[in-house]
Amino acid sequence: MAERSTAAVDVAGNSGDQPLTAQAGPATADGAKAQKKASTHQDHSRAESKSPARDAQQPELHSGHKLARRYRLEECVTRLEGFSSWRAVDEKLRRAVGVHLLPADHPRARPVLAAARSAALLGDPRFVQVLDAVEENDLVYVVHEWLPDATELTPVLASGPLEPHEAYQLVSQVSQAMAAAHREGLAHLRLNPGSVLRTATGQYRIRGLAVMAALRGITSEHPQRTDTEAIGALLYAALTQRWPYEGNAHGLPGLPKGVGLIAPDQVRAGVHRGLSELAMRALVNDGATASRQEPPCTTPEELAKAVAAMPRIRPPEPDFTTPPPYPRPHAGARGAAAAPPVPVPPPPLEGRTGRALKWTVSALLIAALGLGSWQLADTLLKDGEDDTPRSQSSGDDTPQKTPRPIQIHGAKEYAPDGLPQQSDRVRQTYDNDPNTYWQTRAFNEGPKILIKPGVGIVYDLGEKQELSEATIGLKYGGDHTKLSLYAVDSLNPSTQPNAMKPVATEQTSDKTLKFSLKEPVETRYVLLWLTDVPSAPAEGYSQAGYKQGITEVRFTG
Repeated sequence: MAERSTAAVDVAGNSGDQPLTAQAGPATADGAKAQKKASTHQDHSRAESKSPARDAQQPELHSGHKLARRYRLEECVTRLEGFSSWRAVDEKLRRAVGVHLLPADHPRARPVLAAARSAALLGDPRFVQVLDAVEENDLVYVVHEWLPDATELTPVLASGPLEPHEAYQLVSQVSQAMAAAHREGLAHLRLNPGSVLRTATGQYRIRGLAVMAALRGITSEHPQRTDTEAIGALLYAALTQRWPYEGNAHGLPGLPKGVGLIAPDQVRAGVHRGLSELAMRALVNDGATASRQEPPCTTPEELAKAVAAMPRIRPPEPDFTTPPPYPRPHAGARGAAAAPPVPVPPPPLEGRTGRALKWTVSALLIAALGLGSWQLADTLLKDGEDDTPRSQSSGDDTPQKTPRPIQIHGAKEYAPDGLPQQSDRVRQTYDNDPNTYWQTRAFNEGPKILIKPGVGIVYDLGEKQELSEATIGLKYGGDHTKLSLYAVDSLNPSTQPNAMKPVATEQTSDKTLKFSLKEPVETRYVLLWLTDVPSAPAEGYSQAGYKQGITEVRFTG
């Protein structure tokens, strides 16, 4: 852990004593120079892909392989240039982790170790934390946090540009975090939508500080400028849903050829003017922006200060689309709609005619009551004459309890192995929208899930309820889906499913599965546990394999 200063030199490029390859040179507001900068970025990417590190041979690894008798490899997520990245399980602490692996004789092994140990010393919660950096058995591996509740910025931007408040939060949080890193001599040099994660609470976390640059062999003559321009590119993409250089990148279309670098508010209507100018100040670093002549931002610190100097952008107001149950006129406002008049009872009848009508009405009411009483007595007498007692004439006299829907007050994915599927989409299983869903990963074997005992979601019914039925909407049909219901003690059950008895288990090949319990169960928390899933094709970001999605869950008591 004493190698921090070494990493600051080798990876961040803060020392001028050794030759460094510039990732991005100075930029200007001139369109031709912006195009040249874009091609420089592309040339550098091509240079990376031709790295001699490609020839290094990595030991054969597979799912289930264990490192240090602790980290069990689960799924390879990246494999290139002689290194690989995995999703793994820390069996000692029972949590998911990420692991970067490369041979100990790889030319980048030493810089990677130094960068990882330096990043681990930073300890800033705005970065995905490095947990371990080890050389063992001809392997170098770096273990880092795995955040199942966070989403990469890449799919977020693929669905549309960010609202101004979200874009403001992005540039504010990322610039402040990178300013703190540079104060400690650490650079990122690979900031892009794939290295920024957004958590369910709206916080942004940065992964790969120093380590990703070391893995790729990237250095820079001006690391602070490189990271600042990268933050500007992230803001530009967040505002426009375009990458600010020629050529598509990170799932986003690039700018048209020949137009140069144009401001975000000229690319897309409705872009916040202040954020548009801020993006240009970060991207155009050796001159002022074309419109306002503000000074450029050349370091994350300067960019963070520029963000702080902006008028704060507030979150959008809630959209109350449901009209009130009755008109609410503004008191004292001219032209306001008046409240509906309250019916006024007619005045009492006056004089002899009125009194005569009163007596007539009273007589009719008395006669009606007498007739009704006589008919009621006659009915009772007839019932008494029936030879068969009423209690034996029919078995339907016992009042039947009408089924009622049970409201779901909350839910949480249950993953006892520490490897959830899509924690951020659990809410979509009870949002009354059958087009939204929570989905498992695609498993290689099935229908029975073999890599783990199952996957599931715990639902909170608000208070103890008598549960009698459940209807589950499924995304995929086919052979076959198997689900079980458990009554559990909390959103984080203290007992695992294999030690509990399910209250019901059903199997289907359709897209709807219904549970009808023989006896109602009183519980507040219900675990929906999925153990078998059908084969389904690739769709969107989900690859082909054995998988299932849950669209709508309804409980009845």
